[in-house]
Amino acid sequence: MEDYKNAKSVYDFTVKDSQGADVSLEKYRGKVLLIVNIASQCGLTKGNYAELTELSQKYADKDFKILSFPCNQFGGQMPEGDGEEMVCHLRSAKAEVGDVFAKIDVNGDGAHPLYKYLKHKQGGTLG
Repeated sequence: MEDYKNAKSVYDFTVKDSQGADVSLEKYRGKVLLIVNIASQCGLTKGNYAELTELSQKYADKDFKILSFPCNQFGGQMPEGDGEEMVCHLRSAKAEVGDVFAKIDVNGDGAHPLYKYLKHKQGGTLG
């Protein structure tokens, strides 16, 4: 959904998986979602990956999903490409960060519509 302001929920959006295939977020309806952007070279990466892995394991048998969106928008901190390169990075980092999608921008005019929607709904200093 390009016009994020008309979206009623995150389920109205379609995103690309790490291989470039379309994924409707409707498939996650009824689950608790944690939507995050990830970066491999950030000073907080190790701790963030550990916390996401812990959550992923703790709630694996619950209706909980982490949706991870790699972002290279912060000083080139996610240089890995989509697809196999991303999978290999996460495997070597022993990071279970949920479902991983294609790299996107999360800020500015070029931000993915999902992130524009999330910021619009959140408001405040994040939005």
